[in-house]
Amino acid sequence: MTVHQQDADVLVVGAGPSGSTLARHLASAGRRVLVLEKAAFPREKVCGDGLTPRAVHELDLLGLPTPAADGWVRNRGLRLLGGGVRLQVPWPEISDYPAHGLVHTRSRFDHALVEHARAGGATVLERTSVTGPVLDPRTGHVVGVTARPVDDAGRRAGEVRTYRAPVVVAADGVGSRLALALGLARREDRPLGIAVRTYFTSPRSDDDWLESWLELREGDSSTGPLLPGYGWVFGVGDGTSNVGLGVLDADAGSGDIDYRDLLRRWTAAMPAEWRFREEDQVGPIRGAALPMAFNRTPHYTRGLVLVGDSGGMVNPFNGEGIAYAMQSARLAARAVDDALAAADARGRERALQSYPAAVRADLGGYYTLGRVFVSLIGHPEVMRIATRFGLPRPGVMKLVVKLLANLADPTSKDATDRVVVALKRLAPAA
Repeated sequence: MTVHQQDADVLVVGAGPSGSTLARHLASAGRRVLVLEKAAFPREKVCGDGLTPRAVHELDLLGLPTPAADGWVRNRGLRLLGGGVRLQVPWPEISDYPAHGLVHTRSRFDHALVEHARAGGATVLERTSVTGPVLDPRTGHVVGVTARPVDDAGRRAGEVRTYRAPVVVAADGVGSRLALALGLARREDRPLGIAVRTYFTSPRSDDDWLESWLELREGDSSTGPLLPGYGWVFGVGDGTSNVGLGVLDADAGSGDIDYRDLLRRWTAAMPAEWRFREEDQVGPIRGAALPMAFNRTPHYTRGLVLVGDSGGMVNPFNGEGIAYAMQSARLAARAVDDALAAADARGRERALQSYPAAVRADLGGYYTLGRVFVSLIGHPEVMRIATRFGLPRPGVMKLVVKLLANLADPTSKDATDRVVVALKRLAPAA
């Protein structure tokens, strides 16, 4: 029997929020971690740049500092707009969670995370494109990957080589080449959203609320024709605002919607003093898919662990991905660490199988509720009625914010917390 040299204890494919988070947790636990990333940092990624208290909580657990001097901008809560109503709802006070969110551009955010992973002891190879899994011919388990160096344009810049490890983690995003190679295609019974965004030089850059538009209208912002989706305006604190829109289930609408044009039509109705005009735009409009509600499963199979977007971890209520990418990575790191400590192959498999069970226990019921929510708001008339009758009632919107952002406190006696917690417990796991 041929014995192959192991390059690491764990191979992580992708250095986005999930890959870098998992790498830092495992490296801090003393594991040899090798991360392969096709891009070079800093690099651009489509994102709203807004972080809820759930994401800040994961950053705290990771030990990543977030000083204002490095461009981390605090926010106090959500400002909701729709039906002619404007309502500000502070982030709720929750045990173990901070009462603030953050804004940080995605390029700087991912760069900070990958450097944090390096500082913790992980080895990160940038400009290294993984081409496929290496399978054990006896068991069919993933025991490594093949990869080749690439230049900044993604062109081949060297020979293919093989990297091996006892555990391989797919953190390679919505397209997940590794998962597809094992036959793990996207689940058609799960929503797939679309988001587009750009930046504008704007006096709203220092806004310390995350602004969410529950209705999008063309022309007059209060009476114009209703457009599909939801919108956001997040002040970045550097003189620019991140402005974008999302559709939580792109499959439910027309397949020929031009989302970039949709964003232009919506921002054209904004007040002129906000400067959301083409002449104030910084960079192009970029778009990305939002893989939601566990839209690729199983999250562990045959030696391959799926985290973040590769496992469809995006919140179907609001399109938030970073918090759940980091949470899934933290849960996976715990299972992988236990697997590496196991006495034999059976113990290793048992430990790795605990990861999908843990992520389902934490998020399964909530994501089931989210799928129902997506199916309802896919009808503009339902959204219009809900906005008109819900927004004027602060008590109702307090509950809605806790549900949308998954910020209910299970230890609280507050009625809104108890309702959200009960709903998540009663819903069958996704």
